[in-house]
Amino acid sequence: MPEGHTLHRLARLHQRRFAKAPVLVSSPQGRFAEGAAAVTGRVFLRADAWGKHLFHHYDGGRIVHVHLGLYGAFTEFEVPDGSDPAPPVGQVRMRMIGRQYGTDLRGPTVCEVIDEPAVDDIIARLGPDPLRRDADPQRAWERISKSRRTIGALLMDQAVIAGVGNVYRSELLFRHGVDPFRPGIQLENAEFDQMWRDLVELMHVGLRRGKIHVVRREHDHGPPAYAPGRPRTYVYRRTGEPCRICGTAISTAQLEARNVYWCPGCQR
Repeated sequence: MPEGHTLHRLARLHQRRFAKAPVLVSSPQGRFAEGAAAVTGRVFLRADAWGKHLFHHYDGGRIVHVHLGLYGAFTEFEVPDGSDPAPPVGQVRMRMIGRQYGTDLRGPTVCEVIDEPAVDDIIARLGPDPLRRDADPQRAWERISKSRRTIGALLMDQAVIAGVGNVYRSELLFRHGVDPFRPGIQLENAEFDQMWRDLVELMHVGLRRGKIHVVRREHDHGPPAYAPGRPRTYVYRRTGEPCRICGTAISTAQLEARNVYWCPGCQR
């Protein structure tokens, strides 16, 4: 599932591609036909993101809300001057066509037209987003410090912190030597403050580069990344491989239905 920086990058891209002009919206697949009809031809005002939620604001108060889920993705294409774009390929839930660019959305968990009160309701259910300037980490700390759930589970709870996925969760805990199974109530305030500042910095790096970079320069060597074209990680998807710091074999386990990765030597 894409993590929060991906949605913020999409919001910035769609802002550049479509803002301040009418956009043609359709649903080649048909599942978003009614929603597309409600916004097509309207001026695209702006795009923004909160956690893993993307919002396209159109004039008239209509907003397209997208949550990519596990399989959703946007594919961009150019729109040649004076000619029609190529027909969509596959199951395209929503197609947007602007003056010079278009984009196809496939496989999202959510693609719907809502209004401002509904946006407010969605945001009210989310925790602070480390990539937003108005983020209040105290809201997250208040929930973590009172919870007996594990810190590994709390970091993935979008009602606690919005936008954190499995990579940031596992890597952040490693970078701060925190066992993912420690109850939130046992975390120190100073530990959380350091983790929050680090998370903000790491997610901004991901926002700028388009990839998650979590390994410090002095440790960026040894075994390759978990997949071609990916930056190295400390623990994520490295089960059984030696820790880049202490050499202990990386462990993995199920934590509230998701795999969590950690180093038993560094995270005591």
